[in-house]
Amino acid sequence: MIRLLAVALSLTLWLAGQVTAQEADSERPAPDFLAPVVVEGEELFLVRGWSALPAQERAERIETRIVAVAEASDKTTVDVEVQDNEFGLEIDVDGRTVTITTQADADFEQIELDVLASLQAEAIAEAILSYRKERTEAARVGSAIAALAWTVVFFLITFGFFKYRKRLVTYVSGEIESRFQKVDEATKSFVKGQAIAAIAGYVLSFVLWVGYLILFYYYLSFVLLAFAETRPFAELLLNYVSDPLFDIATGFIGYLPNLITLVIIAAVTKFALRGIRLFFDNIESGVFQISDFERHWVAPTHFLVRILTIVIALIFAYPYIPGSDSRAFQGLTILAGVMLSLGSNTVISNMMSGLFVIYRRSTNVGDRIRVGDKVGDVVEIKLMETLIKSIKNELISIPNAQLLNSEVVNYSRKVDGRGLLVHTTVGIGYEEPPSKVKAMLIEAARRTDGLKGSPQPFVLWTQLGDYAISYEINAFSSRGASLPQIKSDLHENIVEIFNANGTQIMTPSYIADPDVPKIPDTSWDGQLVLPDGEGGVIGKTSSG
Repeated sequence: MIRLLAVALSLTLWLAGQVTAQEADSERPAPDFLAPVVVEGEELFLVRGWSALPAQERAERIETRIVAVAEASDKTTVDVEVQDNEFGLEIDVDGRTVTITTQADADFEQIELDVLASLQAEAIAEAILSYRKERTEAARVGSAIAALAWTVVFFLITFGFFKYRKRLVTYVSGEIESRFQKVDEATKSFVKGQAIAAIAGYVLSFVLWVGYLILFYYYLSFVLLAFAETRPFAELLLNYVSDPLFDIATGFIGYLPNLITLVIIAAVTKFALRGIRLFFDNIESGVFQISDFERHWVAPTHFLVRILTIVIALIFAYPYIPGSDSRAFQGLTILAGVMLSLGSNTVISNMMSGLFVIYRRSTNVGDRIRVGDKVGDVVEIKLMETLIKSIKNELISIPNAQLLNSEVVNYSRKVDGRGLLVHTTVGIGYEEPPSKVKAMLIEAARRTDGLKGSPQPFVLWTQLGDYAISYEINAFSSRGASLPQIKSDLHENIVEIFNANGTQIMTPSYIADPDVPKIPDTSWDGQLVLPDGEGGVIGKTSSG
């Protein structure tokens, strides 16, 4: 059931992501519908494309014309004209046609055609003048000075990096090792401080190298930015690092409201968990009492309530988690659901079985139980397993699924107040008077410590065998945890009393019948010989 729920949840999230992605795709313009006109790394305006002339191709043509006009002269002024054309408004610069602004462009920008053409003409003029200015002698001298300054600064940083890097790493490692020296001397563990110092030195060296490479990256970019001819390469180079970092910073700022919501949810959840823990601590200490709530239920119930609280908090927090609506996140959710469904069958089975074992009250900590051929005292009931200590002082781990699906005999649980019925069987030949055998068995039970005198022990005939009658002695005991010792004492007392009274125990078997039939030839006088446990006798007693 849990596996089906996990798979269903994963599929639901995946389908929701597919619907969201399709809606977003339907609102996104076609890839060739728009393209920016970029000159010297500066975006001037957007142009619209058509099926016959894609937007990217149209933008590249306009860029080529602007550069051609800028390189055709070194004047500090430009002559810009906007005039009618059969396709719209034509923009001419220094007598050359640069672009035509169409009515479709104006409709897309939701602005008047003449206003849009004027704005585009102004942007083109500024780009041409800036292009010419960046290529004057004064601009080139300034670029060279800026590049030289950046080179000197980077050279000094490089010199300091390669000269002092190892010294700094050695110094930091030594300081860390010296601070751990006193602790190491007290604990006699000199390896610990050395290991931490080595790790710290490695991390510091790694950070220094990363920082140096980042500085080299930006140094190269700034040098390329200083010259107009290499500026496009510098901007392209910066885009690989600066744009992602800028996007991360912008995304973090935009995510602050959701982050605040997550912090509030986390704070409320933490406060609730503390209150839950305080409540169950008071129940365990006896301050609060709930009827029919057993003490050993405190830990598992506390665990379940904590899990439920955390799950509810995660449900509320899920919409505010970064990337929760992305396909990657939804794919990860599907993968987690599939892994949970395929790999957690046994785990979840044991967990559910553990809950049944804990709350069904059939087995408690301290009970003497038998599961299969394992007998022992319950030490701890966990969510996945139950630990019992055998009568040989062995710690045995039994999976809760096995405990739930097996026959469990509880020797410590009182059923009707009389206690546990201890029994054992002996086979006695037909020649012995049954009343004598019954008296001997009852006397053996009376002599056994741990067996009750009230209710009185009793004897049952369980089988009429080929050569013996099977007599079963039954006696009640309230000491189920001492059952092995009680049965051992009972067997010892039976042997002693039967030997003292000259009665042969026929179980498990014998070789052949004697010449004289094994039937009673005398009547029993009702007197039993009582052994003293050392091979002698202490007297006789009447069965009555």
